[in-house]
Parts: sequence; C-alpha cells; structure tokens
Amino acid sequence: MTIFIIIAVIAVIFIAIYNSLVRKRNETENAFGAIDVMLKKRYDLIPNLVATVKQYAEHEKSTFAQITEMRNKSYASFSSQEKENLDSAFSQACTHFFAIAENYPQLKASENFEQLQRALNETEEQLSAARRTFNACVTDYNNAVQTFPSNLLAGMFGFTRKNVFSISEQERAVPNVNNLLKQ
Repeated sequence: MTIFIIIAVIAVIFIAIYNSLVRKRNETENAFGAIDVMLKKRYDLIPNLVATVKQYAEHEKSTFAQITEMRNKSYASFSSQEKENLDSAFSQACTHFFAIAENYPQLKASENFEQLQRALNETEEQLSAARRTFNACVTDYNNAVQTFPSNLLAGMFGFTRKNVFSISEQERAVPNVNNLLKQ
C-alpha cells in the first residue's frame, strides 16, 4: 500500500511539473502573439500616417517611399524574424519621420498629424509593454526548463530554451537627429 502512495505522489508531481511547463510555454507563445498584434496595429497605421504627412512634406519622398514599401508587404506571410526586421526598419523610419516633423512647424501644427502621432506613440508604448511581458514569460519559462526537477521532464519532452526579444546594437545607439535631417 505504501508503495502505491509513493508512486501516486511521484505521478502527481510529474503531472504537475509537466502541466506547468506546458502552461509556461503557452504563455510565452501568447506573449509573442501580443507583440504580433501590436506590430500589426502599427503596421495598419502606416497608410493613414503617410497620407496625412504627404500633404505637408512632399519633398521628403524617400522616407514616405520607405514607409509605403514596408506597408505594401504582406504582413500575414512574414516569419517571426521578418516581423522583427520590419519592426526595426519601421522604428528607424519613424525616428526619421519625427525628425522631419521637428523641422516643419506647419506639419506639427496639423491636427491630423498630432492625432496620428499620438496614436503611433500609444501603439509604440503598448508594443514596448508587450515586449516586456514576452521577455518576462520567456524568462519564467526558461527558468522552469533549466531548473531541477522540471529540467528532467523538460528534456524528456523536448521543452527547449527560448530567446528573449532583443534589439540590434544599431538600435541601441542614440539617434542623431541632425544626421537624420540631412538624409
């Protein structure tokens, strides 16, 4: 009878650890999905932003061409890496775009521009929060995959470590607005 109790306790612990690993993996995937939702939201804002700004700064065609090119790509068919690359390229284009806005007071005074800029800033803040949530979920998941005793089950069932969301060295640098305005 005692052996059955010990086996039952071990089985319950085994099941609890396995279920915990599955939940953590799913939370990580859900958190990446939240990033994806925010990237899509931002992606959908681009046409409105371009249409409004084109009226005020026609001569800045290269920035708008870059944004339009990014917008015309089929977002749904992107891989996770392509979405991260688009995120990086869009962030750089936005930095240039806001530098242009600083140089043209009539653009900044436009109510449509201000509204779109607020929407874009809000989306960027939500995207940043989603990235932090994703990284927290990945860290929690990785801790479970790598610590004893759950690492034993993780190895047996193919749970592997995941990478946190990170940015390139170029994106870590402080943008030089003067250089962006000269482009």
